[in-house]
Amino acid sequence: MKLDKKSRFLIGLLYGIITAVANAIGSIFPIFFKMPVMNSFYTDVWVLYINEHPEFDMFVTTGSFIIPSLLCVIYGITKNPKKIDYKFINLPFAFSVCGISGWAFYFVYEVISMIIIKSSYHMSILPVILTSLMYTSLQMMMSFSLAFFTMETLHRRVILPKYYAEGHLERFEKVKGKSLKFIFVVFYITALIFPLIYVSMVYLTTVVNNGLSVEKTCVIVFSILLVVSVAITFVLYDYFENPLKKLQEATKKIEKGNYDERVGIVTTDSFGILADSFNDMTDSLKAKNKKILSIQNSIVTGMATMVESRDNSTGGHIKRTSDCVKIFIEELKKSSDFDFMTPSFCESMIKAAPMHDLGKIAVDDAILRKPGKFTDEEYEIMKSHSAAGAKIVANVLQEVDDLEFKQIAVNVAHYHHEKYDGKGYPCGLKGEEIPFEARIMALADVFDALVSKRCYKDSFSYDKAFQIIEESLGTHFDPLLGKAFIACRENLEALYNNDNV
Repeated sequence: MKLDKKSRFLIGLLYGIITAVANAIGSIFPIFFKMPVMNSFYTDVWVLYINEHPEFDMFVTTGSFIIPSLLCVIYGITKNPKKIDYKFINLPFAFSVCGISGWAFYFVYEVISMIIIKSSYHMSILPVILTSLMYTSLQMMMSFSLAFFTMETLHRRVILPKYYAEGHLERFEKVKGKSLKFIFVVFYITALIFPLIYVSMVYLTTVVNNGLSVEKTCVIVFSILLVVSVAITFVLYDYFENPLKKLQEATKKIEKGNYDERVGIVTTDSFGILADSFNDMTDSLKAKNKKILSIQNSIVTGMATMVESRDNSTGGHIKRTSDCVKIFIEELKKSSDFDFMTPSFCESMIKAAPMHDLGKIAVDDAILRKPGKFTDEEYEIMKSHSAAGAKIVANVLQEVDDLEFKQIAVNVAHYHHEKYDGKGYPCGLKGEEIPFEARIMALADVFDALVSKRCYKDSFSYDKAFQIIEESLGTHFDPLLGKAFIACRENLEALYNNDNV
């Protein structure tokens, strides 16, 4: 549902009324419960001053209600469309804070007034200020708690689901997320500090009124209760915060495709049950994702095999070059020069290798199957398979979530015929302008072409093939990668001998 101007006004008005009612309840709370502080904790001189100056009470009371109202109105006014959402989402907290500003005004004005009249009335203001501080704090807590929890409950259960059904409120700048820590602190103040202050004020008032001294035992008991309650609050906070934090972190990792992530919560409570369900769901996603990847790889391999079947001069080329890449990757992992290669890169490179010649599907059979040398025109058409392959791979992998794999596969198809000196195709890239994965593929592709028999040539010996590669370092191939490829010679010869190339 659209959040229009009328809706914002009506909801703001409702929350404003709730804030005003909460302040009103906070102001009459001590009177309602007949707190002794109303009768005798204030000094007679201060009471006398208030009675002699009724305008004081009227001004302070009026200001205590007008100031929060003005602040709420000012907060709600905005002409900037970017501010509308985050201001609306933060309404409960903002209005609650604005509401207690009236009590802050009341206390500050009261202190200033007492300082001004101190000499005229010969009064000691410290006891009055301390009493007023406790009194005002009690009213602030009451008002804030009532306003915040009422508006927050409405906001969370009714308003936000109605106007932001799609969720993801964090997308709005300056939206203040209410952490568990904040919620626990507010609950702690409302459920414990509030009654403790009330009991303390009743106790102190009774003691003072009867001319008694404050017993240390009572002070110690109140202090112990306070410390224990703080400790319990932090224990409860940790009890809820840590499991939720683990679940949140695991969710973000799984969102990025890490299906090996597990939530390590082993308990018999609801969090343990939720963690078990979460881990079971992750296992199910991992199994389904593995199946999808298997189907995807089968489709890609099938397409590559289909392309290869059209080219009668390259039988087995796809499998052999893929195996070459595997051996080459293992050799590169041994060198510190290539320690930037991540496990995911290595896996993606091996998976992408079979796709390097998919673009040949766009080349006419008459050219693809030609046994002799290409004419210049035919060669230009043949060279187009690189760019065509990049487009085909991009389309085939369009719905794949693994962005790194997609980019590697596209680069391998597009740039594996580029040369280190810039004389390759289709873009004439040179040096490190050529993607790293394409430079790897180029070595495996050319090596297989050299040692494999074609209809237009016999296979070269291993010595001849490695000699050509060595002589081409710095021109056709990356020198550093080329040396590492030559270091694979023993394993490559074993591979090709077993395949009976």
